[in-house]
Amino acid sequence: MDTFALIVTIAVALFFTYTNGFHDSANAIATSVSTRALTPRAALAMAAVMNLAGAFLGSGVAKTVSEGLIETPKGSTGMGILFAALVGAIVWNLVTWYFGLPSSSSHALFGGLVGAALAGGTEVLWNGVVDKVIIPMFLSPVVGLIVGYLVMTAIMWLFRRSNPHKAKRGFRIAQTVSAAGMALGHGLQDAQKTMGVVVMALVISGHETYGDPIPVWVKIVCAIMLSLGTYAGGWRIMRTLGRKIIELDPPQGFAAETTGASIMFTTAFIFKAPISTTHVITSAIMGVGATKRVNAVRWGVAKNIVLGWFITMPAAALVAAAAFGLINLTVL
Repeated sequence: MDTFALIVTIAVALFFTYTNGFHDSANAIATSVSTRALTPRAALAMAAVMNLAGAFLGSGVAKTVSEGLIETPKGSTGMGILFAALVGAIVWNLVTWYFGLPSSSSHALFGGLVGAALAGGTEVLWNGVVDKVIIPMFLSPVVGLIVGYLVMTAIMWLFRRSNPHKAKRGFRIAQTVSAAGMALGHGLQDAQKTMGVVVMALVISGHETYGDPIPVWVKIVCAIMLSLGTYAGGWRIMRTLGRKIIELDPPQGFAAETTGASIMFTTAFIFKAPISTTHVITSAIMGVGATKRVNAVRWGVAKNIVLGWFITMPAAALVAAAAFGLINLTVL
């Protein structure tokens, strides 16, 4: 029964990674597709490959997720907590995908972990939640907005005497590199989050102990599922990011992607903080768009997106708590 519970929990974790892939694929490629720098299929294929590569670049984010947010629960109750946390995250991913809202899969997972832990009587490490989740949740969009604005301003100044048509062609080519950087950063951040959950499941079942290196097979299956989900595409969210916030041109797309990728690499390698790729690229797009003129950004759409960010963690936590209650009544 314990082995079966472990297998089911890992399978659900991999399905979460798959939904993360198709939910968040828009983060990496929406700007390059909307500016016609890449065709949708070429962009998705590139993003899938770079997501796969990014998953092997580090393990700091995985360690934060597996050890820094909740105390490791024990036994069958612990496995039930992890299962419920994943259910909460998956449900919220599917709901926001259906409505085309670029919410954060990462914060859906964190909300699920907190909600399930509270329902299951496991201690939540609130210092870790605040330092590694809450503060970056508020800070990263602000940084994305400001840096996006500054990067676009610098590009406009540097190329102020260039031929506009030649400059746009050049930036369309450059976007293939910046979009690849975004996808690499997404793999670095988001594949590790699921790795952290799988490691926690292995610790609960006694197959691993904290401090051991992440098993290679865990990295491989998490990376593959994220890449498969990415290639499946997230067309609803892509339309929101690529068109509804602002009509992007190639220089703007390059600026937004460069900003997003830089922030993701910095937070993963230096702070080991699991930030939301959705928050970063969306705020970068807003900052880049504001250089054109402030009212060029469709702030009504932006407001709905930001509201979705704020309700993601509590909504996923509630679903996870309800899922644990059901599991506790029927299985545990």
